[in-house]
Amino acid sequence: MPSEETRTETRTDKTETPTATETRAVPGQASSTSSTRAWTTWTTRLLMLGIVLAAFNLRPAITSLGALLEEVRDGLGMSGSVAGLLTSVPPLCFAVFGVTAPRLARRFGPGAVVWAGMVAITAGLLIRPYAGGTAGFLAATALALMGIAVSNVLMPVIVKRYFPDRVGSMTGLYSMALAFGTSIAAAATVPVTNALGGGWQPGLAVWATLGVAAVLAWIPFVRHREAPQSASASAPAPERTADAPGGRGAGPAPEQPPLRITRSRTAWALAVFFGLQATAAYITMGWMAQIFRDSGVSAGTAGLLLAVIMVMGVPLAFVIPRVATRLPHQGPIVLVLGLCGLAGYAGLYFAPVGGAWAWALLLGISNCAFPLALTMVGMRARTGAGVAQLSAFAQSTGYLISIPGPLLVGVLYQHSGGWGLPITLMCALMVPQIVVGVLAGRDRTVEDEVGR
Repeated sequence: MPSEETRTETRTDKTETPTATETRAVPGQASSTSSTRAWTTWTTRLLMLGIVLAAFNLRPAITSLGALLEEVRDGLGMSGSVAGLLTSVPPLCFAVFGVTAPRLARRFGPGAVVWAGMVAITAGLLIRPYAGGTAGFLAATALALMGIAVSNVLMPVIVKRYFPDRVGSMTGLYSMALAFGTSIAAAATVPVTNALGGGWQPGLAVWATLGVAAVLAWIPFVRHREAPQSASASAPAPERTADAPGGRGAGPAPEQPPLRITRSRTAWALAVFFGLQATAAYITMGWMAQIFRDSGVSAGTAGLLLAVIMVMGVPLAFVIPRVATRLPHQGPIVLVLGLCGLAGYAGLYFAPVGGAWAWALLLGISNCAFPLALTMVGMRARTGAGVAQLSAFAQSTGYLISIPGPLLVGVLYQHSGGWGLPITLMCALMVPQIVVGVLAGRDRTVEDEVGR
């Protein structure tokens, strides 16, 4: 195209001084400027709304089930071990399907993959209560979790790609919306179920309505494959390099080979940290309400306690990433969160009812290791491609690590007849989480460690 070879045509008349130069913009330049201005107004705001709505849909499939787990077990005839398997399905799906997200994003674009993920979440939530039997319930749950898995991996990528100068604040916004959706589902599922007649099927299916809003918000980005240098900038984007897919600079930049991510100690430390915090999170979402109910707390109050644990992430998920991006080492934050977790589990072991609200607050603070892990993913790689690889590796490997935790809790609970051993296990896992979190928080990038 002519506009790619010559950006402007310059003509100087003999009677004019050199400063009186007339510059005529080539049509391609005008359209580029117009496109950038369009991006920086309504498109950026719509993308931010889409990120918030997507994040809002990434946990209700799990926490709504945790609030009604006893009713679902009775309705489907599940044993404690099978229920433990059900609570292990989320990390299994996240590990299996999350690793495919970067490849799908390269082929179809991240917007299209996130949109498809929202469709899968909506369909899975709508189908699973009426699928009939445990197998159908698990299959529909896996469909919803498939959508959550790819969206989990691509959210840090989208933030790094479209908001490179606001990684901390945008990660905080996304994490805050995720925590808000998690807590709302935990708190409202039992009251909504009662309002709909007391059956657990409509109480679970109602959360599909959230997915519809996210599906609509991501439609404009299904075919949107390019990003300006900074989505928050008001000036026209400069010539794109290979980091901006589809863009062109002075000449086509050679495509960088994929990182040998498994050679990075930081990547492994981050993966293990992600896995251990995910273990704690899914044990909490799957079993915490049941722990409180078995201690003598009513179903409604147990749901509120679970909601308190999750709602702590709303303010802290916005604050922690902003603080983390200003520190050269995120180890101190890891240590504070871990100590809160140890205190919360100890209190839950010795006085589960008397100090229930205090333990919920402490465990809620501890659960904010998730937004910290996402922030470190964005900080431990220099490029968008590096973040994509690191995000896929850390999350997929981490979720594989987290699979046995919820299942083991169910087995220990069934064979011991109480919650003493499961709580001891949760407390013990917090120690290695602190250690690897401190290692992952060191000021370095995976590109440096693998020689690029």
